[in-house]
Order: sequence, then structure tokens, then C-alpha cells
Amino acid sequence: MKPLNNFLFTLLALALAGCAVGPDYQRPLMPLPAAWVAPLPHEGNPAKLKQWWAAWGDPVLSNLIENAERENSTITVSLARIDQARAALTAATAPLFPRLTGNANETRSRSNSGNNITSGQNSLPSAPSTAAGSTAPNTTRSASLDAAWELDLFGGNRRGREAAAARAEASVLNWHDARVSVAAELATAYTNLRACEILVNGYVRDAASRSETARLTDLKAQAGFAAPADAALTRASAAEAAARLTAQRADCDVDIKALSVISVVSEPELRQKLAANTATFPTPSALVIDSVPAQVLSQRPDVAAAERELAAASGDIGLAEADRYPRISLSGSIGYVATKAGDVSVHGSTWSYGPQLSLPIFDAGRRAANAQSAKARYAETLATYQGLTRRAVREVEEALVRIKSANDRTTDALAALNGYVAYLRAAEARVKAGAGSLVELEEARRSVVASQGVAVGVERERLTASVSLYRAVGGGWN
Repeated sequence: MKPLNNFLFTLLALALAGCAVGPDYQRPLMPLPAAWVAPLPHEGNPAKLKQWWAAWGDPVLSNLIENAERENSTITVSLARIDQARAALTAATAPLFPRLTGNANETRSRSNSGNNITSGQNSLPSAPSTAAGSTAPNTTRSASLDAAWELDLFGGNRRGREAAAARAEASVLNWHDARVSVAAELATAYTNLRACEILVNGYVRDAASRSETARLTDLKAQAGFAAPADAALTRASAAEAAARLTAQRADCDVDIKALSVISVVSEPELRQKLAANTATFPTPSALVIDSVPAQVLSQRPDVAAAERELAAASGDIGLAEADRYPRISLSGSIGYVATKAGDVSVHGSTWSYGPQLSLPIFDAGRRAANAQSAKARYAETLATYQGLTRRAVREVEEALVRIKSANDRTTDALAALNGYVAYLRAAEARVKAGAGSLVELEEARRSVVASQGVAVGVERERLTASVSLYRAVGGGWN
């Protein structure tokens, strides 16, 4: 038995200390900080996402984001994928340990034979029996405990576990990415809705003013103090304003429906919530940002998840390569068997053990093709990771440019709006005094409407660019 024990000890040492085939994963060099440790967005604390958006000074927005965190299907799907990835990790870890299986069995059998032996025309009667043509049943009972363990000589199982662990980490990062994405999408939709409401309020005032001007001009035309053409002009202007207002209200209804889907709040309830801050933009505390440190990009969960997928693809190469090498398994069994045939019974214990060797001799290139396919998937995943990292840098730079542009245009847009409003008031006063022109008044009104749209658009762009920067850096910045 001593040589056998030495053989088993040698196999065990190989299994525990054997080299794993396939590449040892190294994080690829990218145009980011060399010491990259990717923190989670909001420090991995779901409650801090709400705290970050609280700085926007809009309780309605914070409440909607909090509800989306609980109910949005995108986040729910990401949570389910975490459970799947963790289950896959458990399954990939199992082959590293022995398998133990218990078996129990009971069978009954009976053999039948004829009671006559014939030869030619003559037959001889058989001896009498308790049951013609039958014997007592045979009963066999057995129980066993089977153990098996595949020695991970070439590290295939270890590489498989490495890949599963990396994918489990990626699933958590993808969940954080879903949270950031949903919050950003909701904040953008909310900002668009508030901008729409502000325009509606302006269009309501404009439509009321034009309608009143048309009414007074009609009275003057009927009294002969105004030309019929002036009355037609004011009526056309009032109709134009009413049509613009109707279209803008429809846009707001569409925005509300979109916001209802993202926030997972019913439309009637959502309208009640929105009534608290109608036609009011959120007021973020800090939107003057000149630059973002490159280290901030490391918290982008989608970039970090892509890097973990790359590590998983590297592990898949080792798993496929190990499949091309011999396999050695150890198996053993202990059991008990009892057999009863009529009045005779036999029972006793059984045992067996020994190694099993499997050699891949010919498979028409299947294993080699699997290894090559794993290498190609790694190359594809690397290209995806590199492209995503470069896109992250571009998105941050674009968001900073848009924020700066909006900040620079805000003063001019407000100055233009205030100037056109003052001009409109003067034009209205001149018309009321009988010294002004209706054409001049309508031109002033068009200028106010246009400049109002520009001013609201600049503020909306400033806020949505801030949301884009929040998304681009992976969930806020300090």
C-alpha cells in the first residue's frame, strides 16, 4: 500500500501546487491614472445617491429619484443579474472540491420456468411445487456513499472560478451603473418638463395679451377708429399664440408621461407631486466647473465593469486551454448490500477506490477551436473596454464644454429677454396712447417669445449638461 499512498500524495501535491495554463490577467494600460482602484459611485452607498441629488434643491426631484431606485425595472433587472452571477460563481467554485453522493436501492425479482419437459411425442411430469412454474422472489437492498474529485492539475477549474468571480464583480458594478443611468435619465426628463412648464406660463401670458389686443382692435374697427386690416392682424396674432400654447401644453403632457414611466409613479400621483414646484427649475449648488480630475473617471461603474469582463475573458482562455490537457480524477465508494432469495440471505459491505485518467486524443480540432475562440473573445472585450474608456473621457470633456457655454450665455440671454420685455411694454403703451403701430407691437411680442425660449433653453442646457457630467463621471463628483 505504501507505493499507492506515495502516488496519491504526489497527485495531491500537483493538484494543489500545479501551474494554471492560460494567461495571468494584467490590467491593460489605459490613458488613466496608473494606480487605478475603481471606487463605486456615491462610495457604494445607495443612500448617498439621494444625498447628492438633494443638493439640487428640489424635494420633488429627490423624491422621484428615490422612488425610481426602488421600483424602476432597469434596476430590478440588474439586481436579478447579480443573483445570477453569484450563483454562477458558486457553481464554478464547486469543481475545486470533492463531490459526495449517497445512493440507496431496493430491487425485487422473480424467475419463472415451465413445469414440463417435452421430448418428441412423450412428456414427463415435473415434480410438484408450491406455485406452478415459479420460485420465491429475490430481494436486494443496497446503500453506498460515493466520492469523486478531479485534480485541477492544469488550473482549468481555478481559471473558471476566476472568470465567474470577475463576472460577479461586474454585475455589481452594472447595478451601480443602472442606478446612475436611471437617476440621470430621470433628472433630464424632469428638467425638460420644468422648462416646458415655464414656456407654457410665458405663452399663456402672451396669448392672453394678444387676445385682449385683438378684442380691443375689433371694437375700434367696428367704431371706425381702426382699419379692418389691423383687426385681421391682431386676430391672426391671437390665433398664432393660442396654437403655440396648445402645442406647448401637449409637449408637457408627453414629458409627464415619460417621467411617469422612469419614476414608476402613476400619472395622477405624479401631477400632484409636480404641482409643488410648477414651472420652477432646480437650483444646483455648484455648476461652475472648470475641470474634472482624471481620477474621477475611475468611479465610472460601466468602465470598471468592462474591465472586470476583460478579466473574466482572460479566465475563459485558461479554462479552454486546460480542456486540451489530460484529466485525472480520484473516486471511491463504500457501501452495504443485502440479498435474500427464498430462505437464503447474503449481506456484506463493499468498497472501491482508484484514479481515473482521461486523455484527449482526437476531437477533430474542437478543443483547439474553443481555445482560439476564447482568445478572440478576449481581444473583442479588450477593444470594447478601450473604446469605452476613451468615450468616457470624451463625454466628460463634452459636458464641461456645454456647461461653460451655457454659463457664458446665461447673462446675455437674460439681458436680451429683459430688453425685449421693456421694448414690448413701451410698444404696448404707445399703441394704447394711439401713437404706436400694431405691426411694431407684434414684432415686439415675437421678439419676447423668441428671447424667452432662448433664455429657458440656455438654463435647460446648463442643467442637462450638469446631468450629463454626472453621468459621464459615473455618479457625481466632489
